[in-house]
Amino acid sequence: MRKLFFYIAAGAAALALVGGLPGGESALAAEKEYYIGGMTAGFTLSAGGTEVIGLTEVSSADGVYRPAEEAGVRVGDTILAADGIRIKTIGDLNAALERGNGKETAFTVRRGGENAEVKITPRKDKKTGKFKIGVLIRDTLSGLGTVTYICKDDLRFGALGHAVCDENGALEISDPKVYLCSIIGVNRGKRGRAGELRGLFLNDKPIATAEVACETGLYGTFGEYDFSRCETVQAAPVSEATIGKAVIYSTIDGTCPQKYEVSIAKVDADNRDNKNFVIKVTDERLIEETGGIVQGMSGSPILQNGKLIGAVTHVFLNDPTRGYGIAIEHMLEK
Repeated sequence: MRKLFFYIAAGAAALALVGGLPGGESALAAEKEYYIGGMTAGFTLSAGGTEVIGLTEVSSADGVYRPAEEAGVRVGDTILAADGIRIKTIGDLNAALERGNGKETAFTVRRGGENAEVKITPRKDKKTGKFKIGVLIRDTLSGLGTVTYICKDDLRFGALGHAVCDENGALEISDPKVYLCSIIGVNRGKRGRAGELRGLFLNDKPIATAEVACETGLYGTFGEYDFSRCETVQAAPVSEATIGKAVIYSTIDGTCPQKYEVSIAKVDADNRDNKNFVIKVTDERLIEETGGIVQGMSGSPILQNGKLIGAVTHVFLNDPTRGYGIAIEHMLEK
């Protein structure tokens, strides 16, 4: 599996997390209540195919070949099908090569958002006896993030505050799952370099599934989870946010979220780039442990006057105690 990472752009580093969808109603209705998030979750996402991360040689009995490279396959391509049969995993690709038994195979490859067909003749590896085309591939991505909220009524959840991406930019994903995660360490942030949380997936059983990925995060439904210690709040529109004291909920050790003091330095209700707030960490405990905002904290809920107003999304590279936040209404409207 590969680790997801998030944009460093416009003077800020984007972070990681997991998210939810309120299901069509006005999630800012006065009677709607949300469990406060702040718990760190690990998530896995299928890349929707097998992505080529390297091109290699195949040593067969009659010579050394580079079948995929010679056919025009490049690093970054995603193999979608073999002779019209869908390929989603490494196992699917291996099965296709076994079926072909060394015959020329037409592979459907996606590159730069467009699909093309390339014909490759696999070669039998003299050590393993298996047919190969000379590629290193991956089919699954993983990452850490912070849950922002869970709707008390239907357990729909949301977080992230920004789009998930990989080294190549936009990312097509499928079958995302969410797992409880324990934070075991922190790489502190410092000027010019974003820090990050280090965590472990606690078990193989998902606590939630995500159904939608968009520019504001991942959205879906929680399953088995103990909400007995979770506080509930109502959400407030960005119009109620003011410059001044606020709090965020984040997990920087173990599995239990903690409340930390921040200050809202700027409110920009009209910003559509997930940057409705500029926040500054003022809690000395958090600064001492992490240096401020670090990767893995994105999605941390922001509360002011006892209401959920948004989520942390980015950290300023030149000052890790400062970062951006998205208004909760922009997440809920998705």
